[in-house]
Amino acid sequence: MRLNEISDNQGATKDRKRVGRGAGSGTGKTSGRGHKGQKSRAGATINGFEGGQMPIYRRLPKRGFKNPFRKQYRIVNIDDIQRAIDDGKIKAGAELDAQSLQDFGIVGKGKSGIRVLGRGKINAAVNLNVAGASKTAITAIEKAGGKVTVG
Repeated sequence: MRLNEISDNQGATKDRKRVGRGAGSGTGKTSGRGHKGQKSRAGATINGFEGGQMPIYRRLPKRGFKNPFRKQYRIVNIDDIQRAIDDGKIKAGAELDAQSLQDFGIVGKGKSGIRVLGRGKINAAVNLNVAGASKTAITAIEKAGGKVTVG
């Protein structure tokens, strides 16, 4: 076998569709787009346009309110912290805040800080400085010998 004899398996590659190359190609003249109108033109389709009829998104009533200033917390459960301690990412008794939890890869980037929730169990003592925590998370961490500072 030589380098110039190497080829792909049969059917492994597919030629691209060459439109507008004559009637014999099957995609000549109108290039498979039909005849005239907006959809036959390049880059012209209007989402939500219903042929002059009032679009459904305008016919339906608008309800509710979405607060643009709402706080979105990144959520960490105490079993996530315990798993990080077991894996050796965090030392027991460490001081943890939003930046350190992000550096250790426990949480991703977020807007309004971190909220600790009480799913799972924690055995090691850790000192957390977070934006929010549930009562069950605070009692579990304090029972393990740690401390939670909310603020």
